[in-house]
Amino acid sequence: MDGIRQHFGIHDDALALRSKRNNILASNIANAATPHFKARDVDFEATLAKAMPDGPLATTHARHVSRGSNLNADRLQYRDPVNSSLDGNTVELAVEQMQFSENVVRYQTSLTFLNRKVSGLLSAIKGE
Repeated sequence: MDGIRQHFGIHDDALALRSKRNNILASNIANAATPHFKARDVDFEATLAKAMPDGPLATTHARHVSRGSNLNADRLQYRDPVNSSLDGNTVELAVEQMQFSENVVRYQTSLTFLNRKVSGLLSAIKGE
């Protein structure tokens, strides 16, 4: 099973994270009119980087910057609004809709990529 996991690489983790992010962004959009609701999101790049198996970055000189780990990478973070709302709600509908649309496209891309990987494995198993 480890061989299959390695074949898929990080793409299965990316798909799961994109699905989680879709739910969070949909919640933000649904609560756009809720007073004092704070828009949330996850840092996709930091969370995915945390899941990657590439180990610590080697530094060869005292002035090199080591890659630190972000301990809050997979936690929900609050989004800072560009335009403040009088009722304390930080959801900006246009921003949330744009983020949601972009995330859906990336989710579909990851799903298509994984489907092609599975098709390739099935072809190899069948001997085609």
